[in-house]
Amino acid sequence: MTIDIIQADYNNLDHCADLLFLLDAYAMDPMGGGEPLGEYSRKNLCKILRTRTDVLTLLCYVDGKPAGICNCVEGFSTFKAKPLLNIHDMGVVKEFRGLGISHKLLQRSEEIAKQRSCCKLTLEVLDGNDVAKQSYLKYGFSCYELDPEMGGAMFWEKPL
Repeated sequence: MTIDIIQADYNNLDHCADLLFLLDAYAMDPMGGGEPLGEYSRKNLCKILRTRTDVLTLLCYVDGKPAGICNCVEGFSTFKAKPLLNIHDMGVVKEFRGLGISHKLLQRSEEIAKQRSCCKLTLEVLDGNDVAKQSYLKYGFSCYELDPEMGGAMFWEKPL
């Protein structure tokens, strides 16, 4: 079995097709919301990603088949005055789970973050996603907190 991790080229139609396939599989999983990608996203995602310099996609292939995805967005830490890399989407197709793909994607993300002089990797995980939480803990992630008395950070949103 061969496992390959590549950085997607948004101008490569095969990469874009695999990105959409993998992101759709993640979106349809209960941990991704349980619904397929919308038509707007399907039609426009790669076109928009081509214009962004702060986003990257890692694609994982097992024996040439698309198996996992990691979408990352570069942010900035004002406290550290350095960039950070946020792992925005992480998904592994069900048939390829248990092969260590998420850790391979995390490892490649970390390598890229170090190349970009990032001060940290960040990610969000659903409270009920115990499998992912255990994987992230094993890789070295922890809940973000400045002071234990104040508790861990929460990820909030306001849809626009």
